[in-house]
Amino acid sequence: MAIKTVGVLGCGLMGAGIAQVSAAAGFKTTVLEVNEDVLKKGLGRIEKFLTDGVAKGKVTEEAKSTTLANLKGTTKYADLTDCDLVIEAIIENVEQKKQAYAQVEAVVGPHCLIASNTSSLCITELGAGTKRPDKVGGLHFFNPVPLMKLVEVIRALATSQETHDALMNFAKAIGKEPITAPDRGGFIVNRLLVPYLLDAIRCFEEGLGSAQDIDNGMKLGCGHPMGPLQLLDFVGLDTTYYIANIMFEEFREARFAPPPLLKRMVLAGHLGKKSGKGFYDYPAK
Repeated sequence: MAIKTVGVLGCGLMGAGIAQVSAAAGFKTTVLEVNEDVLKKGLGRIEKFLTDGVAKGKVTEEAKSTTLANLKGTTKYADLTDCDLVIEAIIENVEQKKQAYAQVEAVVGPHCLIASNTSSLCITELGAGTKRPDKVGGLHFFNPVPLMKLVEVIRALATSQETHDALMNFAKAIGKEPITAPDRGGFIVNRLLVPYLLDAIRCFEEGLGSAQDIDNGMKLGCGHPMGPLQLLDFVGLDTTYYIANIMFEEFREARFAPPPLLKRMVLAGHLGKKSGKGFYDYPAK
């Protein structure tokens, strides 16, 4: 099927980025938020990103204008009526996602596809809560969405070949490089990344080295652009803790179990860059 009109649920960090790349690729895109204040903040984030891109010579004025012209914000599900694809990028909670899908299904046509940007939840379970499980799949983008090339396309047990092909083609159409990932906890990237990050925390917890030494070891010794503890701070320790718990619940393997230090840092509110303190300190601007 041909996707021409796209809806995005959520205009937070990920939703705004998804809406931006969709609109930039020429798709008529409507992004939905719970209220006007949150919506205005998300749309402002998109405009700032484009304005900064123009100032740096990375985005043309024409591209900025085209993107904004293709983009519309709303707080009403009824405005998603004409969508061929709705991408959900809301809170990582199964029940809240299912409630959102029910509201989407109440207004869209029978052909409309639904894709979740979840980084860890079961797509089969999400699809089972809809009336169109064959038209539900995963589109897992990476942060920051406008810059990161990868999209994991997740095929649930009930996802049809037509739906999978349409999601792969959409990812390519917005300039991404899609890979097919299994509907298992963590998909591909987090299945490999999370144990690595958790091991780095265990090394720090056991006194193997300072945070800076551990990070420099991986940057200078393995050529990683960012050390694991610094990466944890950027991802958010609460986010990693949440994903690790989901993966441990599914696989029951020790390598997915969150280390005690991670739990305590989250409880203390040391969530990384967004809270101002994690393995490193981030002074407020």
